[in-house]
Amino acid sequence: MESSNTNIFGPMNTSAIITVIIAIFVLLLGATSYYTINPNERGLVLRFGKYIATTEPGLHFKIPLGVDRVIKIQTTTIRKAEFGFRTLRSGINSTFNRQGYLVESHMVTGDLNVADVEWIVQYKVSDPYLFRFKVYNVESTIRDISESVMRLFVGDTEVSKVLTTGRSIIAAKAKEKMQEIFNSYEMGVKVTNVILKDVNPPEKVKASFNMVNEAKQEQERMVNEGWKEYNTRLPEAKGKALKVIQSSKGYALERVNQAKGDTKRFLALYEIFKTAPSITKKRLYLEKMGDIFDKSGKNLFIADPAVKTLVPYLKMTPATIAK
Repeated sequence: MESSNTNIFGPMNTSAIITVIIAIFVLLLGATSYYTINPNERGLVLRFGKYIATTEPGLHFKIPLGVDRVIKIQTTTIRKAEFGFRTLRSGINSTFNRQGYLVESHMVTGDLNVADVEWIVQYKVSDPYLFRFKVYNVESTIRDISESVMRLFVGDTEVSKVLTTGRSIIAAKAKEKMQEIFNSYEMGVKVTNVILKDVNPPEKVKASFNMVNEAKQEQERMVNEGWKEYNTRLPEAKGKALKVIQSSKGYALERVNQAKGDTKRFLALYEIFKTAPSITKKRLYLEKMGDIFDKSGKNLFIADPAVKTLVPYLKMTPATIAK
């Protein structure tokens, strides 16, 4: 009688199973022996959980079967941390949620006023090893440091400047200070930008602050117009003054030259007079009388008492002749 416990795995079946196991092992060995790093990534290689190297983009080989493990970190992607709001949907018609974030955005300014400051910190990974292993929960640490730094600079600035002209200065100083602290903590993070998205007074006093802001803008506009008028009128006035000065100098030079010419002419005439006094005197008299007669017109009046035979002057007009 044959035994009921017949071996279902014969020599052929056992050999096939071993072959399949070996094939699976080879495939698994091949699949886990290489990895690819994209251009925007860097790879952190861990061997039995210990960091050994950072790899650049491209195809790389590693010890398979879980001996080497690779963590991929994006290094070119710009990450951001939002404060005072959260973006629900980004795009052309972005939507934001500001409810529940007043603790982040309400700050006391340097003159003990309150401002509602919403800002964004943009950063990227500069050192994947430091970013992954040096600081626990890097994102949370970045938020804490950023909020602390922003409160520091807003707290040193008057509310009027926080709401208007001081925003860009605060953003620049905050970026520099954040980077300094990140470097000291060896976080492997580079701050690319700090943006003060919206700065407003609290809702209860927003109307009054807006009126003050409008008044300051009007003041700046009037000051700019005044400087524009000043810059226009001043060169014009300087030009006129220079013209008068040059004209005066020209007139003075003309008078001096004329006076010198008259002096020379008088001295020359005096030399002639010394040679022939009577003739020179008579010639001068005749020349002067000639000038007088030329200017007197048709009527001549002789005021000489020695002349007795002149006919009296009668003013004859067409009206008197008609009579």
